Amino acid sequence: MENTHDLIDRLNLSGRRLSKSHRRIADFIVNHYDKAVFMTASALGDSVGVSESTVVRFAMAMGYEGYPQLQHSLQELARHRLTNLQRFEMSGDMDEADVLPSSLKADMLNIRRTAEQIDGKTFADVVARLLSADTIYVLGMRSAAPLAQFFGHYLQFIFQDVRVIAASSDDVFEAIARIRKTDVLVGISFPRYSSRTLEAMRFAHESGAQVIGLTDGPMSPLHQEADVCLSARTDVNSFVDSMVAPMSVINALLAALALKKRDELSRHFSRLEDIWSAHSVYVGKENP
Repeated sequence: MENTHDLIDRLNLSGRRLSKSHRRIADFIVNHYDKAVFMTASALGDSVGVSESTVVRFAMAMGYEGYPQLQHSLQELARHRLTNLQRFEMSGDMDEADVLPSSLKADMLNIRRTAEQIDGKTFADVVARLLSADTIYVLGMRSAAPLAQFFGHYLQFIFQDVRVIAASSDDVFEAIARIRKTDVLVGISFPRYSSRTLEAMRFAHESGAQVIGLTDGPMSPLHQEADVCLSARTDVNSFVDSMVAPMSVINALLAALALKKRDELSRHFSRLEDIWSAHSVYVGKENP
């Protein structure tokens, strides 16, 4: 799949080889990609003063089969580059009555697309790498922090040495300073991507550790720093990321890991139930 920067470069350089009308289209897309991403070929043509057929020919001149393929690339571009303010303004015209059904439908669509696109062999590879690790580091900054905390919380039931780095402070490198070749780092990040997460993944990789990424797709910069990546869709027409599909992938990983360590985990939970009951950790019959 085309890299985001490749598309921008192609559009910026297109003025050297395209007609005047095509240059106007390219300039509009580069300067107003947040608007162009939702425009039909006809609307884009009206915005720059050219015909719909000219827009279609422009898409083909850029190497796409047609305008829908160009628009798909623009949508990928927008998901990676839009600021929170731009995303917020894009959702400002939504009717309040549509917010709940629209959000739920978006989450369901993300799960369906994730199920269709996720690779079973990659999933099994990630499970095997986690099972082989001496220490598992789970890293998620900013909006990905709750995912890292959730994943780390349940991993600690399955494995003896799990460390969660989910703060937005500058002590990330101190937390992973002792990472070794026998360890695994799981880096979690979605648009807008955390530069600190990428730096930590790069550090872990250079230290010889295995690096796993959980991100939104093959255009994500996490792919450049990870040995293997799992993808989950997070598309939503709001400044708030949809983390339903990533959470589903994490749940699947936990279930797969638990099956691999079924007997050991069963004994551990049996002991934990005695501890929880003795100290009234959960509300039950003896602690209403």
